[in-house]
Amino acid sequence: MSRHHLYLISDSTGETVQSIGRACTVQFEQVEVVEHLWPMVRSPRALEIVIEELEEEPGLVLYTMLNRSLAETLEDYCKRSALTCVSVIDPFIEVMAAHFGEKSGDMPGRQHELDDEYFQRIDAINYVMQHDDGQHTGNLEEADVVLVGVSRTSKTPTSIYLANRGIKAANVPIVPDQPLPEILFALNRPLVVGLTEDPRRLVDLRRSRMRQSLGDTETAYTDIGAVRKEVTDARRLFGRYGWPVIDVTRRSIEETAAAIMRLVRDRARRYEEGADADLLRIGRPESGEP
Repeated sequence: MSRHHLYLISDSTGETVQSIGRACTVQFEQVEVVEHLWPMVRSPRALEIVIEELEEEPGLVLYTMLNRSLAETLEDYCKRSALTCVSVIDPFIEVMAAHFGEKSGDMPGRQHELDDEYFQRIDAINYVMQHDDGQHTGNLEEADVVLVGVSRTSKTPTSIYLANRGIKAANVPIVPDQPLPEILFALNRPLVVGLTEDPRRLVDLRRSRMRQSLGDTETAYTDIGAVRKEVTDARRLFGRYGWPVIDVTRRSIEETAAAIMRLVRDRARRYEEGADADLLRIGRPESGEP
């Protein structure tokens, strides 16, 4: 059985492109499809994050984006990378516009009812974008989940995926020789999760990223010895504060997010059962260290 990645990208909830994608993929019984759903892609930054994942795991792209600037950016990237990229609604809109003699309104998500779940998702996405990569740490207590890890451990795309499920997620990078925000060690409400990855895989990802931006890939950022130390130090930090750890080396973004959502559900269940003391220890050092 062959394995292929399918990217479903939308500037709305993603229900349309996901339904079309699944209706088609079920016709291929000998193909294992890894689905990457990216809804609410409405800004250059959001699209940049999608493209970063495409660089790591190339695949077929189906999209529904009415913003022509974003759509053209996505199409240009796919063309340069020799990836197939298809708009699944443009042909129908063009046919209808010609038939009706009217120009389309280009309003993403107009077919979806603006219910509480929709606004919760939008609120979570706004929170993620404001708290990406250690920004605005002063109100981390408002988060549902805070992801912590060294560079290139998929913190940002995982946070966005969680937001698309209505979960407010922030992420804080561990940078050598830079202190982490003190508030991170005093959180009560959010679930803090440590993300880690195989050092050799991290070096490959970092070299690829640097090659695209700088052309030079041989720095301390990509030195295997330095990266191993980063990962070891991060694991020690996670253990010191009792934070659950997820190794993302062999996990897709969806699998990592699913594991985090299970942790969130388990934590909620424990809370309902009265295990408050254990919950309050999350984010606090076990040894009494500051």
